[in-house]
Amino acid sequence: MASAADNEPSDESLVSAACAGDDEAFTQLVARHKGRVFRLAARFSRNSLELDDISQDVFIKAYEKLSTFRNDAPFEHWLVRVAVRVCHDALRSRKHEKNHLPLDEHGPELRDRGEEARSEAREAREILAFALERLKPDERLVITLLELEQLTVRETAAVTGWSEANVKVRGFRARQALKRVLEKYDER
Repeated sequence: MASAADNEPSDESLVSAACAGDDEAFTQLVARHKGRVFRLAARFSRNSLELDDISQDVFIKAYEKLSTFRNDAPFEHWLVRVAVRVCHDALRSRKHEKNHLPLDEHGPELRDRGEEARSEAREAREILAFALERLKPDERLVITLLELEQLTVRETAAVTGWSEANVKVRGFRARQALKRVLEKYDER
């Protein structure tokens, strides 16, 4: 007896249909992969509005570039590459904003300041977010992919277009930069 999943069209057939003008096929691709895109974009966004903007930009870019999908790897891999590029672009454009907090400010603000007993995990996430905000876009990208998304060096190279050796070097330098930021944070 065939399951409902057996009757679902493959990503590749949906891509072909979308390229032929079937907007419903692209809608199905979005529904199928929006969770993965939102989880990745959440690593790079500062708030829910920015998360929505980045995620929407990913799917707009994917729609515009859909004809470049060569079907030599799973569609999800191609979509993750698009998402990584859009997230990286968002980080680079944010670099030019003037509203960055200087390092000597009060550090991460907790959502509920009246809460006396903060959990260590929550505080660690806040400190990490504070530190990641102070990294260069390339540093944050490589740390996020290698450490938070737990991609391998090879997978990171594939989604960024960098060589594996370049990923290793950038990863090492990014970890050192993160360490320096956290040490300055501890000195306060």
